[in-house]
Amino acid sequence: MSEKDQSSSAQELIRRFSEAGKEPLLKAVFSSIPEAMIIIDVSGTILLFNRTAEEMFGYSTDDVIGKNVSVLMTDADNVHHDRYLSSYLNTGKAQIIGIGRVVQARRADASTMPVHLTVSEMALDGHRLFTGYIRDVTKEQAAHLKISEMQVELANFSRLSTVGTMASAMAHELNQPLTAIANYLEAARDIIEGPPETAYPLVQEALDAAAKQSIRAGQIVRRLRDFVSRGEFELSSVQIDSLIREAISLSKVESKGVKPRVVVECEPDLPDVMIDPLQIRQVLINLIRNAVEALEDESAPLITVSASMEGSDVRVDVRDNGHGLPADVMKTLFEPFHSSKSHGMGLGLSICQTIVETHGGKIKAEHCEEGGARFSFTLKT
Repeated sequence: MSEKDQSSSAQELIRRFSEAGKEPLLKAVFSSIPEAMIIIDVSGTILLFNRTAEEMFGYSTDDVIGKNVSVLMTDADNVHHDRYLSSYLNTGKAQIIGIGRVVQARRADASTMPVHLTVSEMALDGHRLFTGYIRDVTKEQAAHLKISEMQVELANFSRLSTVGTMASAMAHELNQPLTAIANYLEAARDIIEGPPETAYPLVQEALDAAAKQSIRAGQIVRRLRDFVSRGEFELSSVQIDSLIREAISLSKVESKGVKPRVVVECEPDLPDVMIDPLQIRQVLINLIRNAVEALEDESAPLITVSASMEGSDVRVDVRDNGHGLPADVMKTLFEPFHSSKSHGMGLGLSICQTIVETHGGKIKAEHCEEGGARFSFTLKT
């Protein structure tokens, strides 16, 4: 039976259910569900649309019954929905069925909102139907973002406060080698004015001493710089799948324009990773936002975030289907103050590299043969 025939058959089933006198019960149960709930058939046609969904999307039931569910989707999700549904029906491999995820939905006034969508499958009198449970997470994401920003600010304030204390102490420590350097150089200058036969050995001795003091000053500055750039980490055991999904949600809040579809592919039963979740979440957000910016001109933007085992480590990949990375950009990608963006400072990837390496992992970027770019980093378990 074709999808069109199955759709007609499913709608006929709903009609017969109504004629059997069960419609009042069906509507009463359906309308009492606190979450927005939508039932579609195998072709994506909307069969039922509850009251909460009406309030959330701004459509009446009569507006959407019989229409394709794509009227509730953004352009980015429209591109993939029918393909995913057809693939599931043909192969049985679930990409969206039974997996809760955050997507962008479109209201009747064309405005968009982030929603948490869970899709389940059911069989009714031999017909396959799909139920979508939808929850508006606009406020939830905004709250998460605010908390995340406050945590980052607090961490930075704490670190800078410590740096301030260290800097005050180091100012005194640096004063000693710098003063010694100045004294040795002044002595060398004075010695040069004397007889040459006695001046050269003394000048050499003064310059050697000044060089040693300059090395000492450099070591002091290097210690301070390392502390500021790397900071202190509070390691804990974290489930990487949850952290990835949280980072995706946070990265979507501030993104403008057409939002790419973001797919999560994590191997089952991955071990927890030992990380500072605040810092690694920032790495993920940075990489995802970079991918979003790289897809601004793509008609069907797609980002895939995956996690898998690589030896004893967990490897995280952020892949996009954009134009990829030019060879000249690859050479300086992780160097500070090198950016391909007209408004960028070139510090984001450098900071990501520092954070990952401080966790004992490695980060790299590569141009994908199938198109797009892939950023990968590893984490200890």
